[in-house]
Amino acid sequence: MKFTPLLLIFFLLVLISSCNQNQRTTAEIIKPTSSESSAELKQVKSYTKEAKLVAVGDLLMHMSLTRSGYIPQQKTYNFDGFFTEVKPIISQADWAIANVETTLAGAEMGYSGYPLFNAPAQLVDAAKKAGFNVLTTANNHSLDKGEKGLINTINNIRSRGVASTGTARTAKEAAQILMVKKNDINMAILAYTYGTNGIPIPKGKGYLVSLIDEGKIISDIARARKQGAEIVTVALHFGNEYQRQPDAKQKQLVQNLIKAGADIILGNHPHVVQPYQIFRVKDKDGKLKTRTAIYSLGNFIANQNGKYRNLGVIFSVKVRKIYPQKTVEIAQVEALPTAIDKYTLNNKLNFRVLPLSATLSRKEVPFLSPQERLVLKDQLFEMKSHVKSMGEYKTITVK
Repeated sequence: MKFTPLLLIFFLLVLISSCNQNQRTTAEIIKPTSSESSAELKQVKSYTKEAKLVAVGDLLMHMSLTRSGYIPQQKTYNFDGFFTEVKPIISQADWAIANVETTLAGAEMGYSGYPLFNAPAQLVDAAKKAGFNVLTTANNHSLDKGEKGLINTINNIRSRGVASTGTARTAKEAAQILMVKKNDINMAILAYTYGTNGIPIPKGKGYLVSLIDEGKIISDIARARKQGAEIVTVALHFGNEYQRQPDAKQKQLVQNLIKAGADIILGNHPHVVQPYQIFRVKDKDGKLKTRTAIYSLGNFIANQNGKYRNLGVIFSVKVRKIYPQKTVEIAQVEALPTAIDKYTLNNKLNFRVLPLSATLSRKEVPFLSPQERLVLKDQLFEMKSHVKSMGEYKTITVK
């Protein structure tokens, strides 16, 4: 058959039309319909990931504690014994937080206890071995050894591979929000203090210590969310020393921060344990979100005289992430009472933290007398009641 130019053009047009039609048909087959999309979504299995936060109170290094860790033969310090009994609990956590209520300014600035604290940096080594991976440094003793002592403290913590927050060496560093991701859950950790015992912050260097300013904290919470925080934890050094219940200012600040988006609030400073609460926060859409606050974690390691000052808690919060929605929620809250045990070894006063439930569940504890066991049992019973004495649940509404 002989093709004329006109006939050839006709066949080419038919071929192009056929190809375009095939392409449209193919695209329609690949693209799922809305009903197919729904079916596929239904087939996606829901699953969860979990991570645990544990937080403890003050590491308050009186000189008796510093002396207890000294090894004269080596002329160095070792404080591992403080945490041997609680290590099984701390080391299982994903985020493990403690408040370092002392400077770690170095031997050249002189080790000292109350009222101007400075302890050996080997305290961080011991805390790290026990499982702690975040130390807060915003408290009323942050400036006990001045600006240099504050900076040395940060250096001595971070050089050992432990994160810190609450004090900063530069304005740029102070503006950074500490983010720690565990098991695909991103947590922001912030820390603030009511003051520095009257020691003035150097002029023009307000960035050195994060002070409690409600507006700024709320702004920091919002910044943390924008930077991808799925959980926001705020450590507050506030309240009245040796008071076992929070005052009105503590309760109001906590409630305001909870409304503003803080998920977990960790209180310190009173040196005795104050209760915790679980908040059911109702947002503008009527949805409920669980958040929690403990007003004071008490002393974790210290040598203070007075009733209740040898007691603390390990505050445990389980965080759950639900897939495929990727929503994050607080799944479980628990307060595990602890006690500081003083004992004599090698003619020297020593200290260790005892987790009360775990210790008393053991049939035999060689270093405890029957009388000491009874004392600890009474303390455990009282503490279990005390930590829930404000009422475990409270519902608040965000307007």
